[in-house]
Amino acid sequence: MPERAVIFYDGHCGLCHRWVKFVAPRDPGGRRFMFAPLQGEFIKSQLSPEQIAALPDSIVLYDAGELRIRSDAVLSILSRLGGIWKLFAGLGRVVPRFLRDWAYDRVASVRHRFFRRPEEACPIMPPELRARFEF
Repeated sequence: MPERAVIFYDGHCGLCHRWVKFVAPRDPGGRRFMFAPLQGEFIKSQLSPEQIAALPDSIVLYDAGELRIRSDAVLSILSRLGGIWKLFAGLGRVVPRFLRDWAYDRVASVRHRFFRRPEEACPIMPPELRARFEF
């Protein structure tokens, strides 16, 4: 397992690409996260086929052997970014998980209609951020 948490994302989703492009520059020095598409080879080296099959096709946080999905993944990522984002994560946790996940699933169900599919599985990143991606 890599020392940093891995954010697995849907490489075919424009919204997921925007999320990665939001998180990467807010992780100073790349100490907290690395990124890999759910459709890549790297995930196969980290998780069993059964674990992969059970994952949603959106954002997944893999940290120290623990998987976080849906709203828990997003809030955990925000919390780890610190600052104002940690405050937003704390506010988000006030909402019961079943409501957060319901809202997350609603957005996930329409994301392909509202966000253009990226041409590549890796979001276009400045050279200094590209080393944090695994495929």
